[in-house]
Amino acid sequence: MVRKGNERNVEIAEHKFGADGFITVRHLTNNDEELNGKGRVFAHTTLLPGCGIGFHVHTGESETYYIYSGSGEFNDNGTIVPVSAGDVTFTPSGTGHGMQNTGSEPMEIIALILYA
Repeated sequence: MVRKGNERNVEIAEHKFGADGFITVRHLTNNDEELNGKGRVFAHTTLLPGCGIGFHVHTGESETYYIYSGSGEFNDNGTIVPVSAGDVTFTPSGTGHGMQNTGSEPMEIIALILYA
């Protein structure tokens, strides 16, 4: 199966988990079946400068971010860690995280949420 770029479900989320600004989420899969029932999100997300994803906790699932481009601050369960292109973050079940674009360019991340 091939899904063309213009066939993706695109979501604009304003103040995601209470963060500043908005994010653009391009869902790379359309349903749980495409993740073999092992997860719920595989997405390409853009955070413009000053925008973020507010702190939130994952229960029964983990989330991994691959920072494709840009830079920002990752809230790792209360610890703020600078991140930039090429970095990978992991948030296991029972812990929380958030992301803020502190750079001057758009921040592009790939997000994967898998069930624990």
